[in-house]
Amino acid sequence: MSRILIAAGEPEYESHETMSSFARDWRIAGHDVDLCTPTVIDDEPDFPTSEFTGLEALPAADLLVIYTRFRVLPDQQMSLLEDYLDAGRPVLGLRTSSHAFHFPTDSPWSTWNDGFGREVLGTPWVSHHGHSSRTFVQASDGVLTHPILEGIESPFEARSWLYRVRIPGEKQAQVLLHGDPIEPETDPEPGPVAWTTSHRGGGRVFYTSLGHRDDFDVPAVRHLLYNAATWCLGSE
Repeated sequence: MSRILIAAGEPEYESHETMSSFARDWRIAGHDVDLCTPTVIDDEPDFPTSEFTGLEALPAADLLVIYTRFRVLPDQQMSLLEDYLDAGRPVLGLRTSSHAFHFPTDSPWSTWNDGFGREVLGTPWVSHHGHSSRTFVQASDGVLTHPILEGIESPFEARSWLYRVRIPGEKQAQVLLHGDPIEPETDPEPGPVAWTTSHRGGGRVFYTSLGHRDDFDVPAVRHLLYNAATWCLGSE
């Protein structure tokens, strides 16, 4: 079986807690799983430096699952992430990982602030439809046979408020799930909720803007993430 490393931790959705259930599920399925959480969970407004405990296992990982926000990591850990991408390894990203880093402008890693979302996951952080809103999620046209959607009951409702995304024109992405905002606080802008692409090193990428704590009670969401990890590992 494969080795999966989960880098999870942020204060808004408490991914360091919610992703622990996926670590358990993937272990039951026979995978080796490392759950790495930050030494400091809080981010804004001070954006303190933190470290992911256990990230030194990344070079041996077959899949990086990332669900974090506004991290400022030491050079050694950023180099581990850079080497992983350069080696063409797969990435599965959730929700706030589109804005996973928040380095000061004079840092050599500052390009990762928008660059990780844009160049790796397929979109930078843009905006959302308000915390009181929800999202109506359904499969995009023509993708029902994609292995990531196998067994997914669509449509379904998610508690996550819909993110506005901007997939660059040069980025080849296949949108699997589409979302419509429910009771938005701002002008509604339907858009992609989940897609596949490849990152700069050539590795497979799956990203979804789902990830609210309540989303994980929806069977379709849990099934989606399990399928996505299987696809990222090349095991359709």
